Amino acid sequence: MINLMKKYLSAFSVSGYETELAEIIKNDLSSVCDSIDIDAVGNVIAFKKGKDSSKKLMIASHMDEIGFMVVNIEESGMIRVAPIGGINAVASCFHNVRFKNGVSGILVVEDGTKFSDITPNKLFVDIGCDSAAKAKRKVKVGDVCAVAPMVKKLSTKRYAAKAHDDRVCCAISAYAALNCETPAYDTYFVFTVQEEVGCRGAKPSSFTVMPDYSIALDVTPAPAVGNPNHLTVKLGEGAAIKIKDSSVICSKLLVDRLADIAEEEKIKYQYEVLLAGGTDTSAMQIAGSGSHACCISLPTRYVHTPVETIDADDFKACVDLLIAFIEKGV
Repeated sequence: MINLMKKYLSAFSVSGYETELAEIIKNDLSSVCDSIDIDAVGNVIAFKKGKDSSKKLMIASHMDEIGFMVVNIEESGMIRVAPIGGINAVASCFHNVRFKNGVSGILVVEDGTKFSDITPNKLFVDIGCDSAAKAKRKVKVGDVCAVAPMVKKLSTKRYAAKAHDDRVCCAISAYAALNCETPAYDTYFVFTVQEEVGCRGAKPSSFTVMPDYSIALDVTPAPAVGNPNHLTVKLGEGAAIKIKDSSVICSKLLVDRLADIAEEEKIKYQYEVLLAGGTDTSAMQIAGSGSHACCISLPTRYVHTPVETIDADDFKACVDLLIAFIEKGV
């Protein structure tokens, strides 16, 4: 599981530019799925036939990550960028970045900017060029970049990396597809695009599948120090079963079923009530005539920073819970 996670973390996959990761996932799952396709917007849809074809289960994890787009190349050779997705400008400063074409640089802030005044419109990328002409040979307006890949093992159980959101959940879904027994229902493992800019990929893919049951896989904040917004999810306390966030109230049928399965299989779990933010769950819930929808969340510290941190035991709990639900059904 960890090796699969590391492989997915190394791929370039900023919102709107997920093709590299999509091809990796497609190649990984092609041997175990009955069919696998990439749709017009870039979603990977992998199908496994179940015991009962009268019902359909959709599992969604998003391939995209937050990043930056070039908006101007200044005469000095510095590259102005704009955020793609929910960027924390302070957390992003002074990190290595990589463009889709392989060019490397560092994300910095305007000289003289006070710490309290750091905002996305003060960020630029330094690729080492001293003129616009030289910089334009390497990048152009519209090119995208993201913090360079990094995975660091903090202890025997914890890993820090950029883009755990949501590559780690892509790994959970892919591992489940590779290792589950025959699903209870016809099951669609969907790896969505552009979640970070409005759950865009989940909307058309949900209408393609038209699921009866839907499970999203995503990260959820687990505070390290203090407890902002009264968050109750904790690192190391198991898979988090979402009850609500700002975009969805989850199906009680699935919330209770996931909790029952966790109890039966002795899988560590906790409940999640998130006061802000949303996931692909909301798009799947309202597709067609609607579906029973829920989310299995992976507790993560420092979400939307270059050092998102997870616990391997929580990772395994999410995998075990997802596989058990796929095989047992509702």
